[in-house]
Amino acid sequence: MSTQSVFGAPCWVSLTSRDLEATQDFYTAVLGWRWRGAKLGEHFRIALADGVPVAGIAAVAAMWQMAVAWTPYFAVRDADVAVARARERGGTAAVGPLSFPPGRAALLADRDGATFGIWQGELVSNWEVWRRAAPTFVRLHTRDAFDSAIFYGEILDWATGGCEVEYADGEVVLRSQGDIVARIDSGAVEAAPDPSVRPHWQIHFSVNDVPGCARAAEKHGGSVLSEGEDEAILRDADGAQFTVTRRTR
Repeated sequence: MSTQSVFGAPCWVSLTSRDLEATQDFYTAVLGWRWRGAKLGEHFRIALADGVPVAGIAAVAAMWQMAVAWTPYFAVRDADVAVARARERGGTAAVGPLSFPPGRAALLADRDGATFGIWQGELVSNWEVWRRAAPTFVRLHTRDAFDSAIFYGEILDWATGGCEVEYADGEVVLRSQGDIVARIDSGAVEAAPDPSVRPHWQIHFSVNDVPGCARAAEKHGGSVLSEGEDEAILRDADGAQFTVTRRTR
């Protein structure tokens, strides 16, 4: 399956880290992931949950002078067109588009500073299983949800059948083939000293035991930023923030 058939939807999540082995150890302990190599080379790994590809790890933060962070990638039919549209609408391109066989990728920031990626080409094997299993979903905390939905919709072709967009309970809900794959909510503050309050994409991983993940994160060098019965915001040992959410299906 390629981005020509599922354009506009989140198609992958990736973590930039400094230490590949330490990152693998942390997420194995917290989320129970297993690992396999990636076509991109020795600095990259694919995380597996119950055999399903869940996420990519790229130990390139120091080498490429990039922030340690989780980033969602959206499927596009043409990476060059998507980057041009982002720039025309006040966004910025940090990296790319670059060729990463079997596709092309770029790392962008929207006009409020939230970082996201785009991918053109073949999707990871078992992508349809990944989507249906819903091991992840993504949420954008931004200044104005309606304004951001227009920005992303024009870049990612949401209006041409790529995804369905709904406005409900003060937030924007994005669906792909009937499934909720992203949410956008308002209230972020661009100049806030706390990065968790500034506009950003937050990656959510579905788990069976939220408190167990939180305790494992603390035990293995991470921290708990907030914790509830059904959801906890965690920070890994390298400083990357992510959310674990109680699995509902």
